[in-house]
Amino acid sequence: MITHEVPNQAPPREGVDEFAANVPLVESVARWGTAACSGAPSHEADAASRALHELGRRVGAAAFQHDAELANTDPPRLVTHDRWGTRIDEVEYDESYHRIMAIATAAGAHTSAWADPRPGASVDRAAAFLLLAQVEPGHACPISMTHAAVATLEYAAGGLRAEWMPRLLSRAYEPGLDGGDGAPKSSALVGMAMTEKQGGSDVRANTTRAVPRAGGGIRSEWGAEFALTGHKWFCSAPMSDAFLVLAQAPGGLSCFFVPRVLPGGERNVFRIQRLKDKLGNRSNASSEIELDDTTGWLVGEEGRGVATIVQMVNRTRLDCVIGTAAGMRQSVAEAAWHVRHRRAFGALLVDQPAMAAVVADLALESEAATLTAMRLARAYDVDASDSEQAFRRLATAVAKFWICKRGADHAAESLECLGGNGYTEGFPLARRYREQPLLAVWEGSGNVIALDVLRVLAREPEAFMAFFDVVGEAAGEDPGFDLALAEARAVVGELSGADAATAALRARELTERLALVLEGSLLLQHSPGAVADAFVRSRLEGDGGSMYGALPPGVDVGAILARA
Repeated sequence: MITHEVPNQAPPREGVDEFAANVPLVESVARWGTAACSGAPSHEADAASRALHELGRRVGAAAFQHDAELANTDPPRLVTHDRWGTRIDEVEYDESYHRIMAIATAAGAHTSAWADPRPGASVDRAAAFLLLAQVEPGHACPISMTHAAVATLEYAAGGLRAEWMPRLLSRAYEPGLDGGDGAPKSSALVGMAMTEKQGGSDVRANTTRAVPRAGGGIRSEWGAEFALTGHKWFCSAPMSDAFLVLAQAPGGLSCFFVPRVLPGGERNVFRIQRLKDKLGNRSNASSEIELDDTTGWLVGEEGRGVATIVQMVNRTRLDCVIGTAAGMRQSVAEAAWHVRHRRAFGALLVDQPAMAAVVADLALESEAATLTAMRLARAYDVDASDSEQAFRRLATAVAKFWICKRGADHAAESLECLGGNGYTEGFPLARRYREQPLLAVWEGSGNVIALDVLRVLAREPEAFMAFFDVVGEAAGEDPGFDLALAEARAVVGELSGADAATAALRARELTERLALVLEGSLLLQHSPGAVADAFVRSRLEGDGGSMYGALPPGVDVGAILARA
């Protein structure tokens, strides 16, 4: 008697072009990418599209998925000393991680938008970043930080930029701290070290000190040289080639460029004390570090460290939004695949109304997040007007708060669609379930972001005007949306004149309302009517329930599922 058969299990979701399969992403790139916005010749537009399809097939292949699993099950290891007792402070990764990083840098997911800064380039780059993070999110940390660091390095001395910028823009990947035999590397990744154990998000409480070095230092053309001493509680991707670090200089909190290897080839003092034992994000090393008379170069003005590094932070916040959208896409894709192959109670799960409603609702959330992420990326392009820059100032915080917060519940519900398999290691949604909460914490947790929205309200009213100009493009399309938009405007008016305590108590309400009308506006303008109608009725009018799958009567579940 044969007892071990495996019937009624979904086949592996492999050999998929993840770009082609993600209809809202394809549409967003066609609408806001370089092919649409830069007037590129047709052959260049075709090449950009082919590159994303090729990357989509790469990340959808069994080999990439296996590497994603290996990189997380064989996590990074800290090696503080070599066998002779010399302190080296290196992190060893499984080879699968290096293969993923090589694919990401070759695709330009880090700095392609800076290397070829045409209108729409930020959208093309965001799409590549999303595809990679959909399958393996941990490596996206150094990829994102390198992309974002370019904005802050614009404030560095000309000599430093001239030497380092070509390395950041390179599509090569060299995992060591040198190029071999002690030779300099031709490429580089850049990380960030801001937070300290006594302050966390309150970086102005930092105690790391920066003392000016007399005599111009070892590389005067890089700018003013300082010696940094202190402890950083979180330093992600410590094998990056350089870091942007906040420290207290005589003139106040300032931003510094700290390389792992100094211009002469000797290693800078950069002591990795331990790697963080994180809930998820296992493939990416996060660490605590000690700086002890460590060499760094001033970036921007002394005492203006927050204003300087915030250029980097805004873009890593954007990537938190894109990364969450990537996770939502993975969750929906896996859930939809499962229910189309699994039978229960005499029928495919997808043909059973309760399950179909859940997956459709998850797909709604995913499509709204994808459109928002891509529209926001468009606002970071080189041709962004003053109004677009004002819009992104507010919309980045709003999207970071809402979409990243929605990620964890979305992953939990998607996992449940797979039943016991979803809770089992080896299936990707168990890993995704641990991953999604991180993006709500990184670059400012919920209250930090909501209070940032209040700061924009108090100091930058033009950002709210620009935001409502963009959102208002859908006015008149749906009565439910129009009412939600009016209510959001009313809350803005109420809090504009409120005392600080009252405004803080309602900061999350304000941010949520702004996020929902932004998503609703984009869906009404760019998604099929069935998708937009379901979103407005379930999210803005409140006709649905509080749980995924409790959609209002009459929603076209089949039309929504067809896009999943």
